[in-house]
Amino acid sequence: MLAIILGFQLAGEVISRALDLSLPGPVVGLVGLVGACILRPAVAEAIRPAATGLLSHLSLFFVPAGVGIVAHWDLLRMHGIGLTAALMASTVFAIAAGAWAFTLVARLTGTEEPQALKDLGHE
Repeated sequence: MLAIILGFQLAGEVISRALDLSLPGPVVGLVGLVGACILRPAVAEAIRPAATGLLSHLSLFFVPAGVGIVAHWDLLRMHGIGLTAALMASTVFAIAAGAWAFTLVARLTGTEEPQALKDLGHE
């Protein structure tokens, strides 16, 4: 039921604003919804049809982002080079951080070489 999902989003907004949290309300609501689904699997089954319907139309959620780009076109034109540089640098840093974390975990667990490479004979 969509009402359950929206109810958790509303509760998250209320909690986030009441406690002056730095987390957005929908994130707080999502954490609550996940907790409810873990504690009561019937909740997960109740929202499954609505969640599946929302996910099948996920591309519609990008329309507001596109409208925002058009609405702020002058700002993007003015700061486009800086934004592009920041996006590229943050992407490279995120990939590097992911690779570093993977390597660290692999060393800590003693599995430095992935099993797939061993299966291919790249030992």
